Amino acid sequence: MSASETCVFDQIRDRTVAAHLVLDEPLILAFLDQRPVFPGHVLVIPRDHYPTLADLPAELVGPFFEAGRRVAAAVQSAMAADGSFLGLNNIVSQSVPHLHLHVVPRRRKDGLRGFFWPRQRYASDDEMASIASRIRAALQG
Repeated sequence: MSASETCVFDQIRDRTVAAHLVLDEPLILAFLDQRPVFPGHVLVIPRDHYPTLADLPAELVGPFFEAGRRVAAAVQSAMAADGSFLGLNNIVSQSVPHLHLHVVPRRRKDGLRGFFWPRQRYASDDEMASIASRIRAALQG
């Protein structure tokens, strides 16, 4: 089976699975999450199937995040929210293996916790320097 036959987001794109679309453009789709953190939680996806952000072609990065920016502003306005949370999982905790950006309306004291907590400290500045060096090296390929 191809990814399109098994990926629910591809099925939403192909209109074989129903969804409440909020944005339908040639490169990007956005629709309400069926299991929202809060009402107004939207998923923004590239129309074509790319499993992770690393798989997204460079020429689609701008359109993808520009759509996310516009959806975030619209969600905040439509839901009379104080702000928004944008999140993207790659592989770990990625329930659908199709790149998707979560746009979640936020309100002060809404009780949302746990995405990036508990936070911790580095053991030392040397540990930070070593990790930064490894990431820089990986960026250079």
